[in-house]
Parts: sequence; structure tokens; C-alpha cells
Amino acid sequence: MRSVETLVGGEWVASGEWIDVQNPADLRTPAFRVPALTPDDVTGAYDHAQRAFATWRRTSPLERATILTTAAGLLRERADTIAEDIATENGKTRAEARGETLKAADFLEYYGLLVGRGGYGTLLSDIRPDTRTSAQREPLGVVLAITPWNDPLITPARKLAPALAAGNTAVLKPATETPVSGLHLARALHGAGLPAGVLGVVTGHTPRIGEALLGDERIAAVTFTGSNAVGDRLRTAFAARNIRFQGELGGKNASAVLADADLPKAARTVVAAAFGQAGQRCTATSRVIVERSAYEEFTRLLLAEVAGLRLGAPLAEGTGMGPLSSARQRDGVVAHIEGAVAQGATVLAGGDVPAEGDLAHGCYVAPTVLADVTADMAIWREEVFGPVIALRAVDSFDEAVAAVNDSDFGLAAAVFTRDLGAAHRFADEAECGQIAVNLTTPGWDVHHPFGGFHDSGSPFKEQGTEALHFYTRVKTVAIHFGA
Repeated sequence: MRSVETLVGGEWVASGEWIDVQNPADLRTPAFRVPALTPDDVTGAYDHAQRAFATWRRTSPLERATILTTAAGLLRERADTIAEDIATENGKTRAEARGETLKAADFLEYYGLLVGRGGYGTLLSDIRPDTRTSAQREPLGVVLAITPWNDPLITPARKLAPALAAGNTAVLKPATETPVSGLHLARALHGAGLPAGVLGVVTGHTPRIGEALLGDERIAAVTFTGSNAVGDRLRTAFAARNIRFQGELGGKNASAVLADADLPKAARTVVAAAFGQAGQRCTATSRVIVERSAYEEFTRLLLAEVAGLRLGAPLAEGTGMGPLSSARQRDGVVAHIEGAVAQGATVLAGGDVPAEGDLAHGCYVAPTVLADVTADMAIWREEVFGPVIALRAVDSFDEAVAAVNDSDFGLAAAVFTRDLGAAHRFADEAECGQIAVNLTTPGWDVHHPFGGFHDSGSPFKEQGTEALHFYTRVKTVAIHFGA
């Protein structure tokens, strides 16, 4: 077990107590331990962030850009080592973890260059003579970033890169299950010369430090990725305090396969979308809607693709899908599958956990395909966040779109078709923030605005230039220069 210190006030610190971090591939021995900070430690992180903001906000955007791009380079140099730690604490395959590391570097580089080489604002016409008016963006202050266990490096990078580039300081609360990945990001920024206090990383037991973390009066904005239950509570609490809130919440994403689609390609793509990261992505495909005339053939192709997935240890050669991130997550997914069967669904593939060998010591669930699913079943409506596909047949394009939209969520959807008109209609009519045509529902790049509709999140988008709208405020300035 390796001890990993956390970053507070520009120093790497430990504490009197530690939190064990499990390896979901083998629960018998903890992989890491991180400091269990106290409420006073959390308040100290805000003290440092508040003091650092006065200087960081006035630091040249070009200087900020140099720090972020240098940190991006450090992540790339350390990609293999970081990927091993991500795979160890999260359960992703080595390839998935390395991809996450490189994409995190892309976020730092993108926002460093975007802000560093961008403008300061916009000149505006003014009806008053001899008056020059402009609108300029400025940072908010101290940002609290609360990030999840499923993307433990890329989500902190997605949030911290625009926040820091814009001149804010930040306190990061990584998920207790996967804190080491976020600490790699902090180490890269620290090594690149980020001034003391600009970023603090709070590791600790949420019930113990929650009041200090969420109740500090110096919080200017909160960005959160996680469950709807927690997100709804946070949104309500921060709205009452007039604190800006960004929430990226749940999804129940659907892929519609039309009869004219390239069915082999659709099957391969749906499997990648559903079972990558063991289905633990907010954008993962979990509902598959197939036109009835293609249903039998598509299902055959889909099951053949699923049969080729190799369940195995994250760092083992040839592993196609690793474990879920915790025993609690594994047990929750199994309960969803059992509930679906009790309601009348049929298991076509998977549905079980390994009972023998090394995999029996981990949090594995076999990739699962369910048929005979109806719209009123919980498996069709509730987010499972695991390697489970629910299949339904429909009779037309209109029924397919209606089935996609029959959800409380609205994050991502895909359609598979050779008909350009159907593709455009789907993009117009699907009630989701991200639409894919003949592509996976996950996979959005750093410059693509990202976020959902309905219960999938708040109006503020992440990624691209849209993200800067959350991390900045607009000030209008009019200067009269006449006599």
C-alpha cells in the first residue's frame, strides 16, 4: 500500500489519519492511502485559495497559459505511470486509463492557449458621444470542484483547466474512492509552477468535512459531477446562498438502430458505447431501440460482439472490460439486473459475477444484454451505471424518437442510419444535449460543448468556450473621454 500526500497551500501534506483506497480488481489488500483531512484543514485550504486569488486573478493570461501547458506536458511524460494508478484505483483497462491521462493533458493545453492567446473582451457601440464602452470577462473567485470516481482524472481536468485559466482559484474534492488520480493532476500543476494556494486538494471523509467543505462563505461557484440525488441537494442549498452552481448529473442514453443501418458497424459501436469503462460513463449507451425488421439480425450481431469481450484484470494484456469501481457499485448493478428479470426481462448475455478464480476477489459483472424490456420497467428508466444494455423493438422512426425522448434524462443519444434526412430529423427531434450519428454516445472532444437537458444537468455547459461562461462574470465599462 502506497501513501500519497495531498496539496494544501502549496505544500504536500499528510495528516494524523488516513483513508484506504481499494483496488476494485482485488479487494483483499488496499492499493493506496491518502490523508483524512479535518474540518480545520478544509478551512485552511479556503484561506489559501482566498489569499492566492488576489494575485492569480492579476497574473497575465500568458503566464497562466505557460503553467497549464507545462502541466499538460508533465501529464504526457508521466502517462504510463499515471495510467497504472488510474487502473489500479478505478478498474479501467490500461488503454482506457492512458487515454484518460492524455485527454486530461489536452484540457490543460486547450484552455491555457484559449485564454492565454484570447482577447480581454468586446468593444461595444455607445450612443453617447466621446464614449468608449466595452464588455469584459473576469474571474469569480474561489471555485469548489466536486468530482466523481468514474473519470477521476479527466473530470478534475475538465473543470480545473477553464477555472484556473480564467483566473479563479480552486478547491478540489475528488471522490473518496479514487483520489490518487486527481492528485496526479495537482502534482503536474504544482510541478509546472502553479503558485501556492491557487489549488488545494481536499481528501477526507465527506460526513466529517462536509460542513466545512460546503458551508464556507468564500465559495463563489460550485461545479459538481455526480448523482442526481446529491446534485439536487447541492443545487437547492447553493441557490439559497446565491452561489453559482454547475451540475453534470445522470443519463439514460439511447441508441436507435434504424432498419437501413450498417448493422455490423452499429453492433460494434453500441458495444463500445455500452461496455467501455464497464459502462460507468454518464454518456454510456444503456438503452438500444431497434426497428423491428432489423431487430433479430442486429441482436445476433450484438451478442457476437459481446461474446468477444474479455473480462479481466485492468492491467492484464488483452482485457476488454475491467471491474466496476467498488463492491457497492457491483452489487447495485446486480440488483438492477435481478430487478429487471423479476419484472419480465430476459437475459441474453451476462447477468452474473465471476464466482471462481482471481476475478472472484474483484468487483466484476459480466457484460449484460437484456431483452423483452418494456418502457415501464425500472431497467428502462433508471440509470444503472454499469455494463448493461436493455433492448426494445419499435416499428418506425417516429416510434424510435419517441422512445429516446421517453426519459427524465437528456444527456446523449445516437442514431444509426444511412439516410441523411433521418439523421438530420433525429438531431432536431431528440431531446438530448449531445447527438451522434453512426457514432458512440460517449467521445466528445475538449472543444465540444458538453452537457445535457432535463434532469441530466444544469444550463451551464462544460468544455469548449461555453465552459468559460460558468467560470467568469461579465462587466460592462463605459469611459467618457471628451471635454
